[in-house]
Order: sequence, then C-alpha cells, then structure tokens
Amino acid sequence: MSIAAKEAEIVEEFEMFEDWTEKYEYLIDLGRALPLIDEGLKTEEYLIKGCQSQVWLNAELKEGKVFYKADSDAQIPKGIVSLLVRVLSDESPNEIVKTELSFIDQIGLKEHLSPTRSNGLVSMVKQMKLYALAFQS
Repeated sequence: MSIAAKEAEIVEEFEMFEDWTEKYEYLIDLGRALPLIDEGLKTEEYLIKGCQSQVWLNAELKEGKVFYKADSDAQIPKGIVSLLVRVLSDESPNEIVKTELSFIDQIGLKEHLSPTRSNGLVSMVKQMKLYALAFQS
C-alpha cells in the first residue's frame, strides 16, 4: 500500500468521529495497539529530541524498505507516533524522504495539539526522515 493510500485510510478513519474528544480517544487506542519495542531501545540514543514526553524511535532497513519501531511514555504522543509508523514503515527511504505527510493537516492534528506536542510531532517526522536519509546513502 502506498503512503498516499495509507494517509487516505487514516483521514477516512478520523472522519468517522464527531469531535476532537473522540479523535483523541481513538489516537490513544492506536497508541495502545502499537507493538511493544525492546526495552533495549528505550535509551538516550533512540530518544527523540524536542518532544515534551519521552518518545523512542528506531529504524531498520530490510530489503530496501525502512521499518520503524517506536514507543512513548505518554498516551497522545504514542498515538501520534503510531500513525507515523503506520504510514512510513515498509516504504523505501526515497519515498519517505520526499513525502509531505498531508494527512496531518487533513485530519487537523497539528491545530488540535498544544504547541509543545506540535513541536514533538515535527521532531518525530524529522527523525523518521533522517533515518530514511541515512539509509539512502
């Protein structure tokens, strides 16, 4: 499934909810469903800088595709990172680097986050793209 198709799927899912209280609940549920990562990845090395909460992110390159693993100590950031993992995992480094991630604006995520959480979202995307960039070379 392409990045655009995964983004469209997420937009459709979020359109089912009436208000942001329901959308936050859904985001929290998505975070709970995120597969657990190895405790060995919960180190300073994998911590995303710029997040109010602790968010750990790791990436591996397998057969030309990037696969992300992530976790957070807070529910909303964990839900956010689960969306990013869902959209960007199993894609080529080139696709990840060049994608704009339009679903974030389409579902209104950025405008419904506190400034610090919004900065954290930007930091998550940046780190994921940096991993992909490193895999390009």
